[in-house]
Amino acid sequence: MEVTGVPEAATGTRTAPEPHLPIDAIRPPRPGRWVAAAVAVLAMVWLLYTIIVNENLHWDVIAEYLTDGRILGGLWVTIQLTVLSMVIGLALGILAAVMQLSGSPVLRAASGLYTWFFRGTPLLVQLIFWFNIGLVFPSFGIGVPFDGPKLIEWQANELITPFTAALLGLAINEGAYMAEIVRAGIRSVDPGQREAAEALGMTHRQVLRRVVLPQAMRVIIPPTGNQFISMLKTTSMVSVIAGAELLTVSQRIYLGNFEVIAMLIVASVWYIVLTTIASVGQHFIEKRFERGHHALRTRVRRNLRPFGKGSV
Repeated sequence: MEVTGVPEAATGTRTAPEPHLPIDAIRPPRPGRWVAAAVAVLAMVWLLYTIIVNENLHWDVIAEYLTDGRILGGLWVTIQLTVLSMVIGLALGILAAVMQLSGSPVLRAASGLYTWFFRGTPLLVQLIFWFNIGLVFPSFGIGVPFDGPKLIEWQANELITPFTAALLGLAINEGAYMAEIVRAGIRSVDPGQREAAEALGMTHRQVLRRVVLPQAMRVIIPPTGNQFISMLKTTSMVSVIAGAELLTVSQRIYLGNFEVIAMLIVASVWYIVLTTIASVGQHFIEKRFERGHHALRTRVRRNLRPFGKGSV
């Protein structure tokens, strides 16, 4: 006998699932996209052809000086300045960020003054100032403060070389920007993480080093990588204080052979090579610190998948 009006669960029967109908979707034509792509490709091909066949660029000179010993020496100085400035700047940034988040108003004021001043004055001015610091402080020494006797003393003109002045200017300026990046990364960590660590008996330093900073690195790494790439190019400003980095060496060479454009292209090629390598390194470092985040996201997506066939 046919039972009507009785729920499916009461009868113990199960109806077969309805078959899924195939969707025959047709992508709408977009001729504007094809036209724009064709114009872009044509423009790039024309620009590349114009650059290659232009005899005024002197490609033979460019090929000759790409591996010149003086250029490679300036390239090494550029790498040194970049790495050392970023390491010192990162250390200063972490210190300033921790001071900014401190409960002491004195430490917060000191950190705020540091970031305010060095972010508010041009880097070019800071480089020139450090190079001429001997006009303000002719000597530096260690001894009794307030004009007391000096145990050790150095002359500023001998101590502050162009490389030292460049390192001071780049590192201290970078520290002011890294302080804001690190502070944002620390604040991105859930306060509950800190509270849980403190409940386990960790000290403030242990909480910062073992709990907060490792989690904040996922937020800190991308802008830090951008700062590193920017620093590779910012080192070119050292040329104003007669440094020995890549652009300064290129300028010295074209002042002798008058190949201005060719030497600038040589410097640009090496800058592009350095920034490309740094970009690839940044990509893999970001993936390294994103592993835990991606694993959690994968588990969440797996748990949210619909039940398979045959599941009740």
